[in-house]
Amino acid sequence: MLKVYNISSMQVARPKSNQPIPKNAKKVFAGVVFDVYQWQQKMFDGSYKIFEKIKRVDTVHVIPVIDGKLFFAKQKQPGRKTYLSCIGGRVDKGESILKAAKRELLEESGLVAEELNLWHAEQPISKIEFAYYVFIAKGCKKIQKQNLDSGEKIELVSYTFDEFIKLTADENFRSGEISLKIYRTLSDKKMMARYRKMFLG
Repeated sequence: MLKVYNISSMQVARPKSNQPIPKNAKKVFAGVVFDVYQWQQKMFDGSYKIFEKIKRVDTVHVIPVIDGKLFFAKQKQPGRKTYLSCIGGRVDKGESILKAAKRELLEESGLVAEELNLWHAEQPISKIEFAYYVFIAKGCKKIQKQNLDSGEKIELVSYTFDEFIKLTADENFRSGEISLKIYRTLSDKKMMARYRKMFLG
C-alpha cells in the first residue's frame, strides 16, 4: 500500500533483510562504498564454514510527477555511458530516509515536493545488506537550479505513465529494482491500475 509522508515527518521503516548480518560477524574490509563482513556459520552436519556478506549505504529514488508526466534523470558519470535512472542517490550518515529523498530531489532537479509517497522499499539481494526506497513526489515546484556533484551531468526527461512502463524494460534504464517490480506485476491488470492511480490519481 502507498504510504504518504508529510515532508516534516522523517521516520520511514527500514525493510528487513532475508539474511541479516549476525552480531558475531567481523568487518574484514572497509571500502568507499562497500564493506565486507565474515562469520563462522554452522552447517547441518555440525561443521563450520565462513559465510560472507557485503554491506553498503542505503539509497533513495524519487519520481516527480508534474502535470501527468513522470520525470527521470538522463545522466552521465565518469567512466559510464549516458543512461536513464530515477533521481536519487545515497543516504548520508545520520540522515533520515525522507531527508535524503528531499535533498536528492532538490540537488538533482531543483524541485521541492509537498508530499513524498513511499511506493516501494526493499532489501533486494540477500548477500548485500542494502535497502532502497522509491518515492513518488507530488505537488512539485522548482525553486532553484540543479546543484550536482562533480561527477554528475543530469538532464531531466519526462514520460507518460505508459511510456514509463515500457522504459523499465529498456537496458539503458538503470533503476533495476524498479524494472523488476514492474516485471513481476505486469500481467496483473488490477495492480497496474493501482500503480497508475498512485502516480496520476
